[in-house]
Amino acid sequence: MIRTALASRPVRAGAALTAVAGVALLAGCAPEASEAEEPATTDTSESTDSSSADTGSSGSYADGTYTADGSYATPESVETITVTVTLEDDVITAVEVTGDPQKRESEQYQGEFIGGIADVVVGQDIDDIQVSRVAGSSLTSGGFNEAIETIKSEAAN
Repeated sequence: MIRTALASRPVRAGAALTAVAGVALLAGCAPEASEAEEPATTDTSESTDSSSADTGSSGSYADGTYTADGSYATPESVETITVTVTLEDDVITAVEVTGDPQKRESEQYQGEFIGGIADVVVGQDIDDIQVSRVAGSSLTSGGFNEAIETIKSEAAN
């Protein structure tokens, strides 16, 4: 019986390793979206070049200025921000974010986010926008991304 139990362990370990490798492979797919965003935050010249190439081939959104609200939860409250973007050929040419912070800490983080968001998204194709952390603020990004999805729905041709 001991032999049988020991003999089955390598199979289970092998299956477990295969499962872990599969999960790691799938998880490796998710950071690509984040990594695609990271160069936009650190090297805008590359992102601008790629968005210029996308501009001529897309056109799935109507040009104009759009506004939407997005919300996100903090440990203390649920916060809401208002996002206004101007689109030209699917590229964000201007962005404005306003907040109504319910807590002092939210006021700080929203202020940091608002101060840094234009550097991240202006000049980018709206379909490439998925922010995760801006100027040290990570939760505000959830509300921003929610508002961008609403804007994309409203602006869709």
